[in-house]
Amino acid sequence: MSGQQNLNVLVVDREEETALKLKDILTRGGHRVTTVADPAQCCDEIRENRYQIVVLDVSPGTGGAEALQSIRGQDSDLCVIATTSLASVEAAVQTMKNQAFHYLQKPLEEEEFLAVLNEAIREKGLLVDLETRLNAVVGQRIRELRHSRPLTLKQLANRTGLSVSLISQIELGKSAASMSTLHKLATALQTRMTYFFEAV
Repeated sequence: MSGQQNLNVLVVDREEETALKLKDILTRGGHRVTTVADPAQCCDEIRENRYQIVVLDVSPGTGGAEALQSIRGQDSDLCVIATTSLASVEAAVQTMKNQAFHYLQKPLEEEEFLAVLNEAIREKGLLVDLETRLNAVVGQRIRELRHSRPLTLKQLANRTGLSVSLISQIELGKSAASMSTLHKLATALQTRMTYFFEAV
């Protein structure tokens, strides 16, 4: 499978060493990283730019816990991974109440951080490989064209000589269509093959 979409990640941490370490780990993973030292600035940063993940230091006295609350007031879905230099049950409970995806103790271990990051990516559906995305787009365009003609799956199957189940799987993005299958579908739907791939 070829390339993956990169994530935009915001790292909010007063400790320059931690911020640089996280930036290095994330950049090596192909992600775009912005670092902010002051948690009070993170809401403005999130408002002005599009981030899929925020790594936020919520250590006592940093203002991170308050920033997490503000983020939740602004966006209930944004994935926030919380870090802390001083873990406590109370802080952990409060952090999870504010829907942090995970709560990590500093100093951060690269392996543990990457495991949490990958779990967040999977659970939040943040990273879709390009082949999966292509199948979904092609399938959606075939279905839209079929409905606009209007043709049933059975009628399209009759026109193309393809099975109903294969066309259905392609429309749902669960199967990749071969070039000859796409050619048959394009002919039956009276469109160019290139239509399925435009602006993908």
